[in-house]
Amino acid sequence: MTDSSLAPYVAHDSRTRGRRYVESPPAFRSEFQRDRDRIIHSNAFRRLVYKTQVFVNHEGDLYRTRLTHSIEVAQIARTIARALRLNETLVEAICLAHDLGHTPFGHAGQDALNECMRPYGGFEHNLQSLRTVDELEERYAEFPGLNLTFETREGILKHCSLNNARQLSELGERFIKRQQPSLEAQIANVADEIAYNNHDLDDGLRAGLIYLDELREVPLFARVHDTVGRAHPSLSGRRLVHEIVRRMINHVVVDLIETTAMRVREARPADIDAIRARGQPLVGFSDQVAAEHLELKRFLRDRVYRHYRVLRMTNKAQHVMKSLFDSFFARPELLPTEHHLAARQMEAQAGEAGRARAVADYIAGMTDRYAIGEYERLFDPAKRS
Repeated sequence: MTDSSLAPYVAHDSRTRGRRYVESPPAFRSEFQRDRDRIIHSNAFRRLVYKTQVFVNHEGDLYRTRLTHSIEVAQIARTIARALRLNETLVEAICLAHDLGHTPFGHAGQDALNECMRPYGGFEHNLQSLRTVDELEERYAEFPGLNLTFETREGILKHCSLNNARQLSELGERFIKRQQPSLEAQIANVADEIAYNNHDLDDGLRAGLIYLDELREVPLFARVHDTVGRAHPSLSGRRLVHEIVRRMINHVVVDLIETTAMRVREARPADIDAIRARGQPLVGFSDQVAAEHLELKRFLRDRVYRHYRVLRMTNKAQHVMKSLFDSFFARPELLPTEHHLAARQMEAQAGEAGRARAVADYIAGMTDRYAIGEYERLFDPAKRS
């Protein structure tokens, strides 16, 4: 889309609130294209291919990973942004970066690392994603991190405590004032939920944790299943599942676009500042679809995320994470040289909390298989270090 075809309340490249370190404008790209390209070329983005969504990487080649999840989120969000005449490139950049700070082993890994870090400020993967793009990526001579625009960084930071917000300068203001981010950031947030609800359902079926008959308890699934059955009575197996899932995604995306467009027309925001000044987000579902979406989320929580097979892997993952943290925190000299040096430097600046944060940075950056390998190198006498 050209600037003239975009909505007046869009996040414009030409009116970005800038980068942490001043740079010359890109020659043949927009500012948000530059952001997206830097994210794609980052080490953290490549590592997502071996980070768990629900199923640990070695359990099968066809399950989603953090990388494929991020790509699916971006695809859904771009469709929504284009339909609403918003900045499609900014939405894509936010979606591709939103999980860069996620730990190995999915939410089990995050919970374990947060527990370890509780005496030292805790661990939250949204903040870690921001820390990754602001500080931890090492690619450029003139600045640390990726030096992304304010608008992309705003979208990455979906949640934040008041205490952390007070330490984030202008990026934390909206949490203190209870305001909203750009519509592009709001879209990325909801697209994340749409993607994981539907692909976790798909992966749960593939893994045999849930079955089609059980899913008929979910109103949205039952309705779409019946519609597909009437249109294609002989369809079965994976083709049936894919047909149902794609129609479920389409149903909630269309509802989101139509509901959000209606809310925006009623609100009549003059510009992006009017979007940010609101107390509630404008992007969202109708009441009926929001209830259906929540019903599916609850079903997945009870039947997939709490399935004994998933909980067994969760238990092992948390043991690995806590063992790694305890060992590296107690003896930082066991860390690889560059991380050991970082731990010493950060401890000199902030005491034990600095050392703990350096250890958390190292562990959060691991892939599933690297974390398992480090655990074996530390605790298996037969494994070479």
